[in-house]
Amino acid sequence: MTRQEFLSALDTLLELPAGTLSGPENLEDLENWNSLAMVEYIALADSNGAKVSPRQIRDCETVDDLAKLAKVA
Repeated sequence: MTRQEFLSALDTLLELPAGTLSGPENLEDLENWNSLAMVEYIALADSNGAKVSPRQIRDCETVDDLAKLAKVA
């Protein structure tokens, strides 16, 4: 999965207009970043071959952190 594909998938997951996310956004500032979004993110990361735990997600502060955790190039 490319970085752009990942950002686009997160836009969809968080019900944001396409092209909203670029990476440095703080997760706590994203209105729809909640426990359901975290579960969907785990599935997204899994589809990219990354095994992610809720504890690892909790340590993420930005969209870039999520991308790194999901092994997005």
